[in-house]
Amino acid sequence: MTILIVEDEPFAATHLAEMLRQTDPSAEVVGTCASVTSAVEWIKQHSAPDLGVFDIQLGDGTSFDIFEKVEIAFPVVFATAYDQFAIKAFKVNSVDYLLKPIDKHELKQALEKFKRLHQSSFPSDGFSRMVQTMAQMIDRGQKYRQRFVVSVGEHIKVLKTENVACFYSEDKATYLLTRQGKIYFLDQSLNQLEKELDPFRFFRTSRKDMVHIDSLGDIVSFGNYRLKIKVKTDRETRDIVVSRDRIKSFKDWLENAG
Repeated sequence: MTILIVEDEPFAATHLAEMLRQTDPSAEVVGTCASVTSAVEWIKQHSAPDLGVFDIQLGDGTSFDIFEKVEIAFPVVFATAYDQFAIKAFKVNSVDYLLKPIDKHELKQALEKFKRLHQSSFPSDGFSRMVQTMAQMIDRGQKYRQRFVVSVGEHIKVLKTENVACFYSEDKATYLLTRQGKIYFLDQSLNQLEKELDPFRFFRTSRKDMVHIDSLGDIVSFGNYRLKIKVKTDRETRDIVVSRDRIKSFKDWLENAG
């Protein structure tokens, strides 16, 4: 198994190469690159390795930039020090990751996953699209809305996004329901909110509702192949429906959200 390492810290690159050899005696590190530029040149000049292990943050950009400059015809395991949101993005897109500092057991699991899923065939175009999605998600990951400013009579109140149970639309107006069961009017539409909120915390169940993962109560089958959710709050209970065409996406979200 041939492996290309992209890592801008010399000690980390050397340590990773040694861990790879210890983890899998068949692992052969055929190249080590310390930048986007050197990685692009290496890939242009050499046959594709079986696997790449890329650190995300490099001195002259991110490893995602490599995918924009050259075709990657091999699967990549990413090493990252990013937060939980980024890690969830890797899981959703079926691309493995290693959280730095790299753990030997997790490295072994990543190699086993590579052998199980990718060694026989590898759809490079699909992988490139997945990486582009990941790059966009990570770039936006720290920019999701963290709070709302609402008017309560003559007063202004600041509500943290994490305190929201759900959003819903009624009579062309949008409302926010907190975990304490209080309701506030919002100026934004649900379409706008969907773009501003972390998709691993909030799900648009239908044209009229969006719910927070931590506010899901009882979920039951509801006529005509739909689902009904009881939204949990301290004093207000609201039933929302998952429309039929969103049920599969909703179930996938349940497995990966949080």
